[in-house]
Amino acid sequence: MPPKPAARPGKVSLWRYARLFRRDILSAQPARLYRAWMAEFRTPFFRSYLCNDPDLVDLVLRRRPADFPKSRRIREGLTPLLGNSVFITNGATWARQRRIIDPAFEGGRLRDTFPAMWDAGQAMVARLAPLADGRPVEIEAQTSHAAADVIFRTLFSIPIEHELAADVFSAFRAHQKAQPLLNIGALLPLPGWVPRLHSRRTRATARTIRAAITRLTVDRAAALDAGIAPDDLATKIMTTPDPETGQTFDTDEMVDQVAIFFLAGHETSASALAWALYLLALYPDWQDRLANEASAAFEPDKIYFSALSKLPQARAVFRETMRLYPPVPMFVREAACPERFRDRAVPPGAQIIISPWHLHRHARLWERPDDFDPDRFATENGKACLRDAYIPFSAGARVCPGAGFAMAEGPLLLAMMARAFRIERVAGAEPVPQAQLTVRARDGIHLRLSPR
Repeated sequence: MPPKPAARPGKVSLWRYARLFRRDILSAQPARLYRAWMAEFRTPFFRSYLCNDPDLVDLVLRRRPADFPKSRRIREGLTPLLGNSVFITNGATWARQRRIIDPAFEGGRLRDTFPAMWDAGQAMVARLAPLADGRPVEIEAQTSHAAADVIFRTLFSIPIEHELAADVFSAFRAHQKAQPLLNIGALLPLPGWVPRLHSRRTRATARTIRAAITRLTVDRAAALDAGIAPDDLATKIMTTPDPETGQTFDTDEMVDQVAIFFLAGHETSASALAWALYLLALYPDWQDRLANEASAAFEPDKIYFSALSKLPQARAVFRETMRLYPPVPMFVREAACPERFRDRAVPPGAQIIISPWHLHRHARLWERPDDFDPDRFATENGKACLRDAYIPFSAGARVCPGAGFAMAEGPLLLAMMARAFRIERVAGAEPVPQAQLTVRARDGIHLRLSPR
């Protein structure tokens, strides 16, 4: 069976829960959440309601998103890195940001960015070829490298080997280890003037990342002024005016947005790809199916955008991977007005938690919820759950603008890896899922590669 973290036993105190949560969001939760339609969690400072009822999920994310804005508590841990990015803003600010960002991911832009994805995949296979000799490879580090390479090639037309790209990549890995998600501001109702006690390491790594992104943004602005900027995502976003005001992002705003593109487009893609490769090692029959499919789709080696349509099994495996291991395990909203959920009063300011991790494994919704079965989405149950209980990219107005981008990148890189290598598990090194910002493995994912 695909690995799943153990749930915490029984009730725990608030402070014990905070310690468990800081270490791992997933194992801090009780097992009953895999069957509950809703659960309430009370603290002296706020109440939280986790919603697994598909109707409540639809209400919060699709039907009335303005009444359930992003929680102010979640931004407490993310502000040093993300500033005022589209991921954590609300209201008019968020709407303006989306009006500028969304056109970069519409229509033919995916076709335009496909060659950069392909080049990043080729570079990943080439980097791994010398390691395909049977020795264990920590694959999460490799997928992080590859996903970062995709981001820099598609955003700024530079490979990961570029000095500034490498600086951002290494600093972001250090930032992840600083565990910036939960701090005192997320637990206590502090007024705005109270300093937030982010660790020195969190603040230092965030400054390093933002300084490097600022240099890239300033360089691109100069290239735009000189008329020599490449036609990539950064150029598209920096030159797209808000259709209502005619204004474009200034440098600080662009740095905020690039920071979240890097987090959402690199960290989440790396997580999903690493788990997908592990699942191929766990189920070698699916690995062979993907290898054969990719060999047919990628012949001859000159690749075309149309090859994506020839990878339905790679897409099914990647989709099922994100069901079992959704990169972002929980979304947190805030009730803006009094509500009533399942005959229970929900006060203003309550935290509304939508958990893809629990929704995707809910025992009362999915057949065999903990099994790996990419064919499930062709069944009646799978089709219904795909519509009502599958939200790896969120849903509604705040759905990830790069969802289509990710569903091209993930299956493509997965197919390229299956075509190039045989992938095997390392005995005694089974990964244990753990989540802080994203769902990763506690001690990494170790695999053996050999050439096909």
